[in-house]
Amino acid sequence: MTHSQRDLTHGVRVLFEDDALMVVSKPSGMLVHRGWGDAEVVLVDVMREVVASDKVHTIHRLDRATSGAVIFAQTPTDARTLNDMFDAGEVTKRYLTLVRGITPESGHIDHPIPNKARGKERVPAQSSFRRVAALRDTEPRALSLVEVRPHTGRVHQIRRHMRHINHHLIGDTTYGKGKLNRAIRDRYGLDRMALHALSLDFPHPRTGEPLRVVDPLADDFVEALRRMGLEVGAWAHGEMER
Repeated sequence: MTHSQRDLTHGVRVLFEDDALMVVSKPSGMLVHRGWGDAEVVLVDVMREVVASDKVHTIHRLDRATSGAVIFAQTPTDARTLNDMFDAGEVTKRYLTLVRGITPESGHIDHPIPNKARGKERVPAQSSFRRVAALRDTEPRALSLVEVRPHTGRVHQIRRHMRHINHHLIGDTTYGKGKLNRAIRDRYGLDRMALHALSLDFPHPRTGEPLRVVDPLADDFVEALRRMGLEVGAWAHGEMER
């Protein structure tokens, strides 16, 4: 096994790799699959170059505007094992996001959301969150930096859930507040959706050994927080309460 990081192309970095799996850091703005939108290069293309094969075993996805850690399996058998882990809820995902207003210190959201595959029928969805920092002096309004743990894997779950409790994600052009997004971009230089997949905790698919992979908060996100007056702490490197 190796935990050493290395840079690939198009801003993608390897966070962890061994014979069973590879975890990479996806930059904001990059699609995972070509079928999800128009793009010259998608993450799967980069991974095909790495493994020198057209067959890439994608385990899960991140939205185009979301940065952070994504798992790929090295073999079909490992892919099946990892997919089973996701289905069984054995993978803990932690995200950092910047949202509108001051959130409660912590909370649990149990709110069904539409599923396009089921004709927009609503399906169960649960997330937990805790506030990492309250930014009360930001303009034009106060903001919160929040850690979110989705317990189900629905499309746009975090974005929909935070909107549901009236704490829209900053930079979210679909569910967010356009006027606020533009103001934050112009004042603090945050020209992206403020959502980052910070860490993944799961058993290794072959050994069962607990594995934690962290993708430190993206540089553009960190720089915007500093401009807001927030001292970047250990949480930016995944050193958070499990």
